Amino acid sequence: MPAERFDFPNDRGERLSALLDKPEGTPCAYALFAHCFTCGKDAHAARRIAAGLTALGIAVLRFDFTGLGSSEGEFANTTFSSNVADLVAAARHLRDQGHPPALLIGHSLGGAAIIAAAPEIAEARAVVTVAAPADPTHVTHLFRDQIDVIRESGEIEVSLGGRPFRIKREFLDDIETHKQAERIAKLRKALLIFHSPTDEIVGIDNATAIFVAAKHPKSFVSLAGADHLLSRKEDSAYVANVIAAWAGRYLEMPAPIQTRDTETEAVIVTETGIGKFQQTISAGHHVLTADEPIAQGGEDSGPNPYDLLLAGLGACTSMTLRHYADRIGLPLERVSVALKHSRIHAADCEACETKEGKVDRIDRVLTLKGNLDSEQRKRLLEIADKCPVHRTLTSEIDIRTVESG
Repeated sequence: MPAERFDFPNDRGERLSALLDKPEGTPCAYALFAHCFTCGKDAHAARRIAAGLTALGIAVLRFDFTGLGSSEGEFANTTFSSNVADLVAAARHLRDQGHPPALLIGHSLGGAAIIAAAPEIAEARAVVTVAAPADPTHVTHLFRDQIDVIRESGEIEVSLGGRPFRIKREFLDDIETHKQAERIAKLRKALLIFHSPTDEIVGIDNATAIFVAAKHPKSFVSLAGADHLLSRKEDSAYVANVIAAWAGRYLEMPAPIQTRDTETEAVIVTETGIGKFQQTISAGHHVLTADEPIAQGGEDSGPNPYDLLLAGLGACTSMTLRHYADRIGLPLERVSVALKHSRIHAADCEACETKEGKVDRIDRVLTLKGNLDSEQRKRLLEIADKCPVHRTLTSEIDIRTVESG
């Protein structure tokens, strides 16, 4: 679903450019996203994480801080405090529209800003940082060789990410006044920390410092192999999926998207817009992700369709065996089912009616733990073939396809 414009004024009366990404149907929660230093609402990480969350039922407001992107104002006149004020203004605008943010997400310096803003956003119950510094002064390492010049002259132009930005002495003075460790300790909101151990911009020690300073509930997720900007699509998709799963514990969200037809028990599969093949699968209040491997042009962010097919058969097989064993009192302790799909020549299949070309084969291997005798094990193998999904796959199926009106 296309993002809608959601511009709002900051405390100086300058109009900030914002986009509200909304899912199909009623959002189960609203999130506020803070982008990295000198980035913007359209940065890859911001856009892709927002897309991933909306696919999972969470609306996301992302905006350009003052003086960046399409927002009004001069970047040179901004400070870390003004960024925090912009976030509070964004939350206020969402609140005025009847959608106060329950979830706060910040990337890089935006993560530090979102922690600083959190106490002033009472409705927010959960905070997420992605590659965030433990202290906002960390950002000055980007122009550390020019700090003395900035203090002496009052303002100079520096190059950040290949683009020119004017930094004033006021920025340095302001950022040193923020006692971030105290803020983190007094956060009183659930905290989820993402960080890559190979982040070359903001080292992993920052995640350690944030985690140690924070009180419970707190969680850490390693983004192994990711860079600071989450340049790979699969990293952003992974972050979105984990946030959605984690946030449900703290936000008391309703079912993510009310798409399940209670009469027909429909499963809904929808493109996420991330990568070429990624899909969101909604089955009642359960949300899954399907994708293709990277070698097939996908992002490898979830199992492929045949993996899901095998999973359905395996789960049904295990459940059927458990039900049967418990019903008649067999000492079955644990069931494990391994499955593999392949295509074989029809001539090699003695039980197949088709004798030309190729047919599908599913190899299913059962591991049955427990003090079972040979007759009991033989009976369980027979029962496996009676699971409902097995019967569906081996019987005639009528699949009807229509276009929704």
